[in-house]
Amino acid sequence: MFELPDLPYTYDALEPHIDARTMEIHHSKHHAGYTKKLNTAIEWSDCEGKSIEELLRHPDDLPSDIRQGVINNGWGYYNHLLFRPSLSPDGWGQPWGDLLAAIADTFGDFGAFQQAFTNKALSLFGSGWVYLCQDQDWGLMIKRYSFQETPLKDGYTPLLGLDAREHAYYLAYQNRRADYVAGWWNIINWDEVEKRFNS
Repeated sequence: MFELPDLPYTYDALEPHIDARTMEIHHSKHHAGYTKKLNTAIEWSDCEGKSIEELLRHPDDLPSDIRQGVINNGWGYYNHLLFRPSLSPDGWGQPWGDLLAAIADTFGDFGAFQQAFTNKALSLFGSGWVYLCQDQDWGLMIKRYSFQETPLKDGYTPLLGLDAREHAYYLAYQNRRADYVAGWWNIINWDEVEKRFNS
């Protein structure tokens, strides 16, 4: 069964960029809810014992009676599983090494990548996620997904995801998504993203 992971930092550690109350609700209510409902969906099914990646890479292969429950809650569980470790109170401005070189090769330089990613986030209609992804040929791309969809469904490996749904920022920022995104850049754990890129 899937478990709700502990946060790698305290609820208030990312302030002022993400406030403690938002982080607490996001983790103890939203992520916990996805975890519980995902486990309920797969209980006593052939899906028990499979990894979350196995479940989500081929959603059409899931049993029809539990498919939508696994998809809805599995996406939520997985996206948040990646989101929190990619943040850090000791975040820094940009990556280094192989990842920075790949970003420069793809987007021109880090500044151009940052602007392209921000533009994707601000032009997202409604709720969703924005991801830096890697394809099977190690190429990088920025992908935007509605609601809780994940890059796994398209065969991409997610490296860095921004939760652009209102509950991720509304208590502190209200409708000011641009301010939330600007703050988010200050708390990225590029060490974690680099590990995903090189794995």
